[in-house]
Amino acid sequence: MRVVVDNQRCVGSGMCVLTQPDVFDQSEDDGTVVLLRAEPAPEQERDVLEAVHTCPAQAISTS
Repeated sequence: MRVVVDNQRCVGSGMCVLTQPDVFDQSEDDGTVVLLRAEPAPEQERDVLEAVHTCPAQAISTS
């Protein structure tokens, strides 16, 4: 799995960070998503998919 984020769409809700803090963080400047791991470990994939589905701005996708 590969994670892609669109910082232009991100509204800084932080749902991704709450769901998988080892993969996502938030910028201290504006609160937008910071991708820590573009290729999460297999045990993190379920949480990453949850982050994709709960992102209110649809700023996270996977391939």
